[in-house]
Amino acid sequence: MTLVEDASGYQGYADCILAPQTVEELSAAMRRAASLGVAVTPSGAGTGITGGRCPQGGWLISTERLTRLEIGRGRAAAGAGVLLRDLQAAAARTGQFYAPDPTEWTATIGGNIATNASGSRSFRYGSTRRHLLSVTAVFADGSVRTFRRGEPLDFPYEPVRQPATTKNTAGYFLPEDATWAGLLCGSEGTLAIVAEAEVSLLPQPQALLSGVVFFPDMDAALAAVDQWRAIGQLNMLEFMDEASLGVLRSDTAAPVPDGARACLMVEQELDGLEGDAVDQWLERLGQAEALEQSWFGTEAADRERFRAFRHALPEAVNARVRGRGFEKISSDFAVPPGRNAAMMDFYRRELEANFAGAYTIYGHIGDAHVHVNILPDSADTAARGRAWMAEAAREAVRLGGTVSAEHGLGKRKRHLLELMYSPEEIARMRAVKSRLDPGWRLSPGTLFADPNVTI
Repeated sequence: MTLVEDASGYQGYADCILAPQTVEELSAAMRRAASLGVAVTPSGAGTGITGGRCPQGGWLISTERLTRLEIGRGRAAAGAGVLLRDLQAAAARTGQFYAPDPTEWTATIGGNIATNASGSRSFRYGSTRRHLLSVTAVFADGSVRTFRRGEPLDFPYEPVRQPATTKNTAGYFLPEDATWAGLLCGSEGTLAIVAEAEVSLLPQPQALLSGVVFFPDMDAALAAVDQWRAIGQLNMLEFMDEASLGVLRSDTAAPVPDGARACLMVEQELDGLEGDAVDQWLERLGQAEALEQSWFGTEAADRERFRAFRHALPEAVNARVRGRGFEKISSDFAVPPGRNAAMMDFYRRELEANFAGAYTIYGHIGDAHVHVNILPDSADTAARGRAWMAEAAREAVRLGGTVSAEHGLGKRKRHLLELMYSPEEIARMRAVKSRLDPGWRLSPGTLFADPNVTI
């Protein structure tokens, strides 16, 4: 028996761990598991935060050795175990890039597909599903199939409505015209194990302008969000609140200006734009009453500096919570962009009333998808924080949103699915699960409760 843990600290155990090196070896392992009636949980790099990779017994199949990587023009073929950073590095050597930009570059392509991951550039480029050209999947019985983009499901199913958000990874993607690649992307390893995939690559822009814009208060930053969403070729529109900047000041070496109470991080592709982009941004900053100490740059070194600034925050928050001996309590809710102001008002009002000094808000505000993090320092705060998250999920759903925009629900957050979907809609998803995995042996306990497993 081997202990298994993910990045959130969620723990499970496996009776056996396998690491096949080829699709054929993975298929053989799945056929063997089927003959024995053994449960199987796939695992990527362990960077997930919802417990999806943590089995409660049975076999864990790691994709870490499925690392075939071939770069072509406009596309890349990648094994499920290829790390995002290695794909990006290989693409960059050919003047290309992979558009989805999850914070954690040590995540695997298979893990990205399992959760339909997105990230900071999803404002322009969307999530993983949009960039998936084909998927090679191994099913519970060991059968292997490759599905091209757009290939429709070849079995009857009942559609499930989707929220009016720009991103969603709660439950199965079952629109009226559902496809195999679309369904498997975001299914969290509960329908099949993704062994390989072909993803689209884009030409690297000739010129990019990046910035970290500081504001004297949150209201000014939120007003700028509404104004800046329409800017042409804007790749990124990210947010940090005052508490987030406070964590960076105290826990990292980031030189945050003293007067900054909120910030927005932006990136704009300049290729083909008319006029002087710098002058245009200076005018926008003046209109938005941003601080003069804001940062802008057009060089690769500038972009890396700003990326490090953005990625330092979640690392610092996680370290602070671990140092207190608690688990971070975080949200992954998103609402339609037109309801962003209402959701932010709810967050500010409720968090100040219940968790003053013990929370941060940051993330993908261009998609109306920010992460609230409650940082407990006592068992009471932790319990209240978990209860409050359910209330916040209900508010996001009331506003037309989703309970999971990019991380999936896994085991830790599967209870939120029933807040977003009716019993009839969940039954439609479970029917698909039963068709593709009749024994419910794939990732038991992830996304849905299983009567044979106690979580």
